[in-house]
Amino acid sequence: MNVLKTINPVTRILALALLTTPLMLTLDVVSAAVTVALTVAAAPFCGVPWPRLLRRAWPLLLIAPIAGIPMALYGRSGGEVYFTWGLINVTELSLSLALAAGVRVLAVALPVVVLSAEVDPTDLGDGLAQVLRLPERFVIGAVAALRMLTLLREDLDAMRMSRRARGVADTGRIRHLFSLAFGVLVMSLRRAGKLATAMEARGFGSGPRTHARVSTLNARDGVVMVACLGAALLSLAIAWYTGHLRPVWAVSIS
Repeated sequence: MNVLKTINPVTRILALALLTTPLMLTLDVVSAAVTVALTVAAAPFCGVPWPRLLRRAWPLLLIAPIAGIPMALYGRSGGEVYFTWGLINVTELSLSLALAAGVRVLAVALPVVVLSAEVDPTDLGDGLAQVLRLPERFVIGAVAALRMLTLLREDLDAMRMSRRARGVADTGRIRHLFSLAFGVLVMSLRRAGKLATAMEARGFGSGPRTHARVSTLNARDGVVMVACLGAALLSLAIAWYTGHLRPVWAVSIS
């Protein structure tokens, strides 16, 4: 089941903004945790089963704790002091802020994983040009970049296999990774140059463009955006009701 299958890709972008922007107004663990729970619960209905969500989002599970470490060591002090050394001051408040920061990373990033799944680049380009009225050059570049993501993965796999066949990848794993990254960068720049030349030769961006398909927003798009905004407001309401709501301006001046 995928309720987003017939939704305009622009709706996904707007819904993402409506869902995550209110979280920027507070720094508490409750509102972020509620958003994460709602996102995980809604993922299967958005065409992202939980096993697939775990495969796509596992790097976030590593990044989120790292995001909270600076807040724990150098964040605002308050409450009981657990450890202090030089500029490092680990307190009850700093640990609370660190936990909130880590969970908020998941709350902001997980909806991106869910809402960006199975987006057709062509449909996205039509929506960006016709609904958001973005410049044609930007739209064409964005569509081309999305199309090239699959080629980038194929290039990386081909380079890895060719280097392994020549015995280059047998020793020096870190050096091998840097070599792969440089090779992919060079191939990406070459492909980008060829693509830009081909697009210029075909007259892309030289004047007003017509569109073969019409991209509009309908009632279902509005329902999705309202649902995302409602989820964000629900998270803030639960945090306020439980007494954990902590506006960012209160943290900065306290």
